[in-house]
Amino acid sequence: MSDPYQLAAQAAEALRSRFGIDGIDLALVLGSGWAQAAEGLGEPLGECPLDELPGFSAPVVAGHGGTLRLVRTASGSVAAIFTGRTHLYEARGVAPVVHGVRTAAAAGARRLLLTNGCGGIGHPAGAVVLIADQINLTGATPLVGPRFIDLTEVYSPALRALAKQVDPSLDEGIYCQFHGPAYETPAEVRMAQAIGGTLVGMSTALEAIAARELGLDVLGISLVTNAAAGIAQQPLTHAEVVEAGHTAQPRLRALLSGLLERL
Repeated sequence: MSDPYQLAAQAAEALRSRFGIDGIDLALVLGSGWAQAAEGLGEPLGECPLDELPGFSAPVVAGHGGTLRLVRTASGSVAAIFTGRTHLYEARGVAPVVHGVRTAAAAGARRLLLTNGCGGIGHPAGAVVLIADQINLTGATPLVGPRFIDLTEVYSPALRALAKQVDPSLDEGIYCQFHGPAYETPAEVRMAQAIGGTLVGMSTALEAIAARELGLDVLGISLVTNAAAGIAQQPLTHAEVVEAGHTAQPRLRALLSGLLERL
């Protein structure tokens, strides 16, 4: 099995070579419902299918794009926008789930914006919520061996404050990552609520751990696409997730645009 850090270094070198740049300053990973909101962010520097870079696969989930897009922000930073991600439930292992994060770090990024579509516990459908902390309920970790990483502040207080400058109405929540792909049961949602969770989903937490290992400052933002099981009065569907993303596009685009003007 290839070393995941070496594979990330190879992908980073392929990225620099393909786009003719020295490196990147920040990266964005766009979850369900977020890809269209990243259209028109900054000066385009180029794009390519994700699966043309070492170690990446095409996304398998509807609502995710499948490209890597590079832009220069209004502040002059070079941003890599990943319009898709690999999920743990795809059974490819943990390393592919965090490969984009490791590639971004190897390419020079020091800041990372992770987004997702998720279920809400106390947050209404359509809410955009900053992740203040997380609970990893997957039973997995991207860390291998004696890598003792401090997770006291997984999500940067400074970046959360910056996001609130862009949109003062943003709430904060605690994100619980489940393995998926089944949606959580009502009992699981009650468990998450009992231990402090206010958001439930199938991504983000493992990526955040990998990012903190590599020293990246992390900002996490969730779009609440539906009320969580047992709170919702109707069955959960992925079509509902995609539709919520479409409805929220103007707000998401304004938030991302405002952030990239400051990062």
